[in-house]
Amino acid sequence: MAISWVTVIWSMVASACLTLAVIYFVVWWTNRSAWAHLLFSVTAAATTGVTFCELWMMRAQTPAELVAALRWVQLWLFFLFVSLVWFVRIYLRAGSPWLAWTITGLRTFYVPLTFLAGMNVDYSAVSSLRHIQFLGEPVTVVAGALNPLTLLGQFGVLLIVVFVVDASITAWRRGDRQKALTVGGAIVFFILAGLGTSSLVLWGNVQVPIVVSQCYLGLVAVMGYELSRDVIRASQLVEELKITESGLRESEARIKLAVEAGDLGIWIRDVVRNDIWASEAWRTVFGYAPSEPLAFDEVMQRVHPDDRDMVRHAQATALAGANGGRYQSEFRLVLPDGGTRWIALQGRVEMDGTGRPIVMRGASRDITARKHIEQETQQLRQEIAHAGRVSMMGQLASGLAHEINQPLAAILRNAEAAELFLQDASPDLDEVRAILSDIRADDERAGHVIDRMRGLLKRQTLDARALDIRSLVNDVAALVRVDAAVRHVKLDADVPDDLPHVRGDRVHLQQVLLNLVLNGMDALNGASLENRRVSVSARLDGGQMVELAVGDTGSGIAADTLPRIFDPFFTTKPEGMGMGLAISHTIIEAHGGMLWAANQHGGGAVFRFTLPIADRTSST
Repeated sequence: MAISWVTVIWSMVASACLTLAVIYFVVWWTNRSAWAHLLFSVTAAATTGVTFCELWMMRAQTPAELVAALRWVQLWLFFLFVSLVWFVRIYLRAGSPWLAWTITGLRTFYVPLTFLAGMNVDYSAVSSLRHIQFLGEPVTVVAGALNPLTLLGQFGVLLIVVFVVDASITAWRRGDRQKALTVGGAIVFFILAGLGTSSLVLWGNVQVPIVVSQCYLGLVAVMGYELSRDVIRASQLVEELKITESGLRESEARIKLAVEAGDLGIWIRDVVRNDIWASEAWRTVFGYAPSEPLAFDEVMQRVHPDDRDMVRHAQATALAGANGGRYQSEFRLVLPDGGTRWIALQGRVEMDGTGRPIVMRGASRDITARKHIEQETQQLRQEIAHAGRVSMMGQLASGLAHEINQPLAAILRNAEAAELFLQDASPDLDEVRAILSDIRADDERAGHVIDRMRGLLKRQTLDARALDIRSLVNDVAALVRVDAAVRHVKLDADVPDDLPHVRGDRVHLQQVLLNLVLNGMDALNGASLENRRVSVSARLDGGQMVELAVGDTGSGIAADTLPRIFDPFFTTKPEGMGMGLAISHTIIEAHGGMLWAANQHGGGAVFRFTLPIADRTSST
């Protein structure tokens, strides 16, 4: 009896793919987080289905039997292509998400068309079946009218090629060059080979069976090879960990005394297996029994919900290799009995030769007592600050008079300007309306000043919010517009658009900036008309602060006056009260910033102050 090589070869391909599918499904079942293994198992199983459908087509005796095989092969191709796309996405950690979803949606749409579009999506009509010699035996090939919908399927295959190429380029640039070249290159090669083979049969009228399973077998072989190398590397890492643990046991006696003296809990997380070893002291602090198994996700559930994202972000950043793999954080721990502890955590991630994280080592310490002391100290500071504010009630009363004088003076100047406009036979009513609007705004500002000054005497914190620097500067510029025009002073503002928001009390900071601008304008008394300029600028100061500067082109500050410029009741103005800069200095320090003064090299003085950058989640 002659050997049927078609049956033997296609059965061997199907058996090999099915075996790989079962093996890697079991691997995934033992480690549910290894999604790449599950997707590879689906790809291999789908290749098995495609192989049997090809054998079915080559053995078909009637058109109906062949059409049925053509329909079912599209279902297996759906699982093959979709699992392949998401395998690349997860394994290479690259690839456009929208393109992956587009391919998935297109193949999902293509499946029902397979059973609804006439004969099938490849042929709209089968005219005849022919038998040809293939590998020494007769096989069936089809002759019929092609269905235009087959172009849609081939377009979807080309989208897969584009997706894999894009993902491979990203992985290559990231440094995963072997994966990009082996996995990405092989997938592109075998997909294009399968597409070319099927296109020749469908469009080129080549009288051979549609056989693409061998191309997909090559694809599965390369994917399986890469995953096997990962398994081998993981096994080697396990052996390295065993050696490391042996070394740790040898040195445990040497470091035990140091650990106990520092009240530290030591822990080691195997990133590959995602399990944790922890010392007895660590288990005691975190509320675990000595023999209780530890898993990272379960431990994270004991972190306070408000701190959980912060801890995950710190460890994810370290796993990505930032800061040399070092990480540290302080968070609250919720114990099984409902109690809460503060934990200080610090450690480091170890990488293998390819830059992949393998082990996280760290030390934890219970800092609950320290946190209680800090809270008590903060409360004491607030009590002292309150007492200081009350003791300076007389100074604040003078300061209130000083600060309220600014909006009152602006109201007076605007009223005088409006009176002059109204004396004209045909007054400019639009300008009058603008002046009345300024008067109303100055009146409201005076009320806010009084409310904020009263707040300084109360046991309360600042109304700190996220503030836009440009908006703050523009508000102050609008307030002094008329006053600057009367004094013939040009006000310049230089605030970049991309500055981050700062955190502070809008009215307080507006009053500080307004006071500095008006002081700058006062410093220009006696200066020539062509050299009367006040500038306001802002810039990023490091990564945590924004610096604002108010400069003038006046005569500057005398050297003997500069050290006392922020002292209460000290002034260089004939009618000044000496409270504006003192209050401004107090307000900026209350915001966590600094205020200082200096003379400029080109003449004039400049006052600078810093403000902290607002938290991303702060409300505006």
